Amino acid sequence: MTAQSLQTPPSLTTAFPGGPRLLADIGGTNARFALETAPGKIEAIEVLACAAYPTLAAALVAYLASPTVAQAGVAGIRNGAIAIANPVTGDMVRMTNHHWEFSIEALRREVNFDILVVVNDFTALASSLPQLSATQKHQVGGGNGIAGTPLGLIGAGTGLGVSGLIPGKDGWTALLSEGGHVTFSPANATEVAILQFAWKEFDHVSAERLMSGAGIELIYRALADHTDMPAEKLSAADISRRALAGECTLCDEVIEAFCCMLGTVAGNLAITLGAQGGIYIGGGIVPRLGERFDRSGFRARFEAKGRFCHYLSEVPTWVITAEYPAFVGVSAILSERLAAA
Repeated sequence: MTAQSLQTPPSLTTAFPGGPRLLADIGGTNARFALETAPGKIEAIEVLACAAYPTLAAALVAYLASPTVAQAGVAGIRNGAIAIANPVTGDMVRMTNHHWEFSIEALRREVNFDILVVVNDFTALASSLPQLSATQKHQVGGGNGIAGTPLGLIGAGTGLGVSGLIPGKDGWTALLSEGGHVTFSPANATEVAILQFAWKEFDHVSAERLMSGAGIELIYRALADHTDMPAEKLSAADISRRALAGECTLCDEVIEAFCCMLGTVAGNLAITLGAQGGIYIGGGIVPRLGERFDRSGFRARFEAKGRFCHYLSEVPTWVITAEYPAFVGVSAILSERLAAA
C-alpha cells in the first residue's frame, strides 16, 4: 500500500463546491484509489492488491476507512469515478481478468455516493493524453505528428487495453474500444510457430493472449518448444528480470518477440484510426522495460506496413511515463458528468 500526492499549482486548488471526489483505477492485479480535493489536486493515493479483497466494494470501503484518507482530513465524499479494466456496457460489470463483478447502482448505494461513474480504464486513460506534459511521456522512434488528428492508445498489463481520441468541434471523444481482443496476426515464421503453439491452449488467440503478463509467459513456453529448449516455470516478472539483466538468451528473445508483436498491433491501430497525432503506449509492462524497449524491434515493426511505411514513419509513438495518468482522465469524465447533472 502506498500513499502519495500529485503536485498541482496553487492557482488550481480551489476546493470543489460539492466536496472532494473519489477517483479509482482498477486493473486485474491492483486497485488504485485517490482523492481529488480541488481541480487537479489529487492526493491520498493508495494501491491495494485486488486479490486481497473479495469484492470491489470491500476494497473501496477499506480505502475510505484507511488512515491515509483520515490523515487527509477528508470527509463527506459524495461523488466518485472508477476506471476499470473491463467493458462497461450497462449496470452489471464482470471483470475479464479478475473475479470481481458488481452492480454500479448497488455499489453507489453501498458507499452512499450521489454520483458514481464507471468507465473502461483505457477510455479514461485516453482522456488524459492531451494533458500529458513532456516529462510524462517518452518518444520512441521518429515522427512529429499532426495537430488536431486522432490519437491512438494501447497498453499491455494484466490484459491489453486499446482506445483512442477523436477530435471534434467541441473537443475530444474517447473511444469505448475492446481492441485488445482482435485476432492475433503473426508477421514472420517464428510468430507463426508461437501462434500454432498458442492454438494448443486457446481456440481463439487474441492479441491480448500474447501481449500481456500471461502472454509473456505463453511466448516463453512457445519459444522454448520451438527451439527445443527446456522451459522453466517462470513468471512474466521473472522473464523480464532475466532478460533485462542479460542472464537468459531465451528470456531476451521472449521480450523481443513481445515488443515486435506490440509494434504490429500499434501500427494496425494507427492505420485503423488514422492516428496521425501519435500512438501512446500505457499499461504496466512497457514502461518497466525502459531502454530495452527503445532498442527493440517495436518501432521498425510499427512502420513495417509495405506501401504505408512512409505514412507510419511520420506517426510518433510515445511511452507514457506518468505514474497515475488514468486519474487525470477519469477526473475529467466525472467533471463532465457532474456538470450535466
